[in-house]
Amino acid sequence: MNARSQVERPEVARAKRVVVKIGSGVLTRGGSIRSRVAGGIARQIAELVSGGHEVVLVSSGAIAMGAVRLGWDQPGRSIPEKQAAAAIGQIGISNLWRRCFARYEREVGQVLLTRSGLDERERFLNARRTLVELLKLGVVPVVNENDTVATEEIRFGDNDNLSATVVNLVGADLLVILTDVDGLYQEPPQEDGAKPELFDVIERVTPAVSRAAGGSESAFGRGGMITKLEAAKSAARSGAATVLCNGSKRDVLLRVASGAAEGTLFRAGDRMRGHRHWLAFTAKPRGKLLCDAGAVRALSERGRSLLAAGLVGVEGRFGIGDPVECADPKGVVFARGLSGYSSEDAERIKGISTKQISRVLGYSNGDEVIHRDDLVLLEDGS
Repeated sequence: MNARSQVERPEVARAKRVVVKIGSGVLTRGGSIRSRVAGGIARQIAELVSGGHEVVLVSSGAIAMGAVRLGWDQPGRSIPEKQAAAAIGQIGISNLWRRCFARYEREVGQVLLTRSGLDERERFLNARRTLVELLKLGVVPVVNENDTVATEEIRFGDNDNLSATVVNLVGADLLVILTDVDGLYQEPPQEDGAKPELFDVIERVTPAVSRAAGGSESAFGRGGMITKLEAAKSAARSGAATVLCNGSKRDVLLRVASGAAEGTLFRAGDRMRGHRHWLAFTAKPRGKLLCDAGAVRALSERGRSLLAAGLVGVEGRFGIGDPVECADPKGVVFARGLSGYSSEDAERIKGISTKQISRVLGYSNGDEVIHRDDLVLLEDGS
């Protein structure tokens, strides 16, 4: 931890894939949407996308908007009431962002997620493919928890933790949490006192940092500062930095993306991304893909994906999204990954070009048998 300074943040400026989370405390006031704030966020994200960034927006506000339209002064006293409010508010949130981004000729796509929907690796991969494809198309995905079906057991609980999950999902470099304060204060602010100093850079979330965090004062917000620290820690484990800053400030996103010392920076950890760690140390392989020498070099030396043309054999029975081992021509396992095809279909497409997959199978689940984002080399744990 360092005292607040004006040092530049080159690691933030280098980030290309960014998850931006906007909280209810920024987007709404008493449940009503702050249209000018939403428009400003859309303008900045559109400018970042035009400049070569890929941005996923995690937006709160659905329950708050629905509650106001129902005439409530609170977000609902029970899960069914909150689900009902969300069903109404999600339409409004989706329309809000579509209107805001249309001014800058940008399309948006709504993606609703639940915890249980990402626990299964196949669904995890399907969600990732959808989000990545939207990013490739220049579309801004607008993500929210699917509160209409979520329960206490499956809900993320707040969009702070959801945003950190999305960081891992899309392999983002940076998480920006837009809140209603300037950053993390070194001690809880007093109602009638001067604002304390902000943390500028936090290398690691220690107990002392956690003690400095306070709770949320918003009736419509589900997360407080503690959940933001949890999100920053989760993002760090996924290899991403986090910036916590005031979303109401003009051009704050643009300043953050430029590497300016805005808000509080939580540095990325040196651990591998969550799904790579899961692959290397936790997942039980369901089968094995035997690779030729060219495929081994492509994966090990050039960071490429595994294509069907490099397959020479398939062992075991597995489905789409299941963990599998990759072995070289001598049978030595050198990598693990999540298969984009079942064992039966992998056997049918081994050795063929990507252009032939649809003809052989009658469908295509992508060019890659294992995408490079879903593969970990065991020799160095990277």
